[in-house]
Amino acid sequence: MKVKKILVSQPPPADIEKTPYGSLSNKYKVKIDFKKFIKVEGVSAREFRKDKVYIQDHTAIILTSRNAVDHFFRISKEMRVEIPDTMKYFCISEATAFYLQKYVQYRKRKIFSGKQNFRDLLEIIQKHKNEKFLLPCSDIHKLSLVKLLDDNKINYSKAIIYKTVASDLSDVDIEDYDLLVFFSPAGVKSLFKNFEEYKQNHTLIGAFGPTTSKAVREAGLKINIPAPTKTALSMTMAIEEYLQEANKR
Repeated sequence: MKVKKILVSQPPPADIEKTPYGSLSNKYKVKIDFKKFIKVEGVSAREFRKDKVYIQDHTAIILTSRNAVDHFFRISKEMRVEIPDTMKYFCISEATAFYLQKYVQYRKRKIFSGKQNFRDLLEIIQKHKNEKFLLPCSDIHKLSLVKLLDDNKINYSKAIIYKTVASDLSDVDIEDYDLLVFFSPAGVKSLFKNFEEYKQNHTLIGAFGPTTSKAVREAGLKINIPAPTKTALSMTMAIEEYLQEANKR
């Protein structure tokens, strides 16, 4: 099938020409649009109270993203919870730890960071097993992360402080695209939230990662361009492989 227009379910890059998508567009003469299919909304203090998780009962916070940082301090402020100076912060990466300085003064004795991998961070957490940890997270979070904490008998509470919801796609003509590209199960849900009667027909579907692929299949759609694969580690590489074959045909 000839691909002329692609819709990527992510926010647009600052400069597409400096990304692999820009190269794809120029090389294969395809139009690539970007649209954020999902957005993050904070849970209200009223909703949070229903879970009966008390921030002040914890001595350490596990932070896995900037969203977690922002919404942890937002909900604390809304609930008028004063975070003590003794609170310890365990960040998944140095970048997240650096971002944390937006809210707290950096001190080596209370801010710890991994190397972008939760297993690395877990090694540090295990050295502080006497702490009572709070894990601020989204309603859609990695079960593998929670399993690691459980398997290692870490004393923690899970706090859902933000949620992933469908964006408004009413300005999108979904039938106008030859290829839709998804990166998360939430993006697939958003498609059907916005277009309840959506039928794939001749539209191609690209899916990145096993959980996204599973969501695509469960929605009754066919995956035409999966990634990563042995020969295509990224979504753009997988799309290029498809375009090369399509051009040959």
